[in-house]
Amino acid sequence: MVSIIFYRLCLMVVASLIPEFMTVWAIAQFSCAQSAAKQLNYTAQHAQPHGDHQAIYKSEPAVTGILNSRSSRTEWTLTHGFFAWMGGFVLYVNGEPRATLTPSELARLVREGYVEMPVITEAEIEDRSKGDGLYRCIAILQLVWFVVQLIARTAQGLPVTLLEIDTLGVVALACIAYAFWWKKPKDIRRPYIVHWNSEANDPSLCGNLENIYYYSCIRRSVVRPLLFGISDQKSGPSLISFVAVCISGVVFGAIHCLGWNVFPGHTEQIIWRVASIGVTCSPLMAFFAFALPVFSYITAMSYGRVTHGYYIDTVIDFLAGFFRWLGTISYVCSRVIMLVLVFMSLRSLPPGAYDTVAWIKHIPHIYM
Repeated sequence: MVSIIFYRLCLMVVASLIPEFMTVWAIAQFSCAQSAAKQLNYTAQHAQPHGDHQAIYKSEPAVTGILNSRSSRTEWTLTHGFFAWMGGFVLYVNGEPRATLTPSELARLVREGYVEMPVITEAEIEDRSKGDGLYRCIAILQLVWFVVQLIARTAQGLPVTLLEIDTLGVVALACIAYAFWWKKPKDIRRPYIVHWNSEANDPSLCGNLENIYYYSCIRRSVVRPLLFGISDQKSGPSLISFVAVCISGVVFGAIHCLGWNVFPGHTEQIIWRVASIGVTCSPLMAFFAFALPVFSYITAMSYGRVTHGYYIDTVIDFLAGFFRWLGTISYVCSRVIMLVLVFMSLRSLPPGAYDTVAWIKHIPHIYM
């Protein structure tokens, strides 16, 4: 229980300080889950019966039809992909947990006949989840209501604080993350048990499994979800994640530019403007650092060469590294400065910041 609370607190802090990370993480997890669903669907369609099931297939045609119809109904969806990458499938050998299976490991073991293909429907996974569509809709409505309030305050000429602007940036990226996490189960504690085929060899003779299973809240709720989508570069294309972090970073910084004239003090106003521009331009610097070597390679290939030469390539590598570090330092410094200014602005809020929106003005009515 303590580990789960600590895990959620860490996510809350990261989502508040670096909301772009959560958006990129959601996109990377979506890519991993989508790839896992395709891989396991392919494995389920081409898996051959083994052991006892093989005997059934040979001796009982009627039972074979039942098994085939059941397998065909259990199509692996995006929810299955999320469930698999969250550590939802655990290998049991002789009644004891042996390893948490990744989608690739599960597919390999099924193809080689060491385990049977799991049969679990999307409804069964959602039944284990602690959240449903209503839960997600309520969260989205809260975010939308906050945006509507900001629009109404601006329409009525009420001041908007820097804390509200910063929250608006977090809300914008949170909505994107929610969209990619819509089919992801929430807080599943009980895995689906995959039993080792008793007629197969010992698991230790069939290749090393990547993950040793620890049946604890830390293993089920922290370790696997935390690595899922970040360290699994084979399943989630890194280029998509990189482009996503650049776009989300630009959007996040552009929203903070709405506070261009919020500060009454000239010095603090200039610092906020510089920090807002720094956050907005930092992803562009990172993208330039990534695109410069690629553009150099493409232009060299157009002339029938692999490189432009030692000196030009050295300059290009230096510029790419320079802009990469400049973008990183610029973002970190700008983000820290913005957070400090957000809390400093709370010391002297304008009187209108405490006024509420007069919603009756936005409701059409007839004066008698």
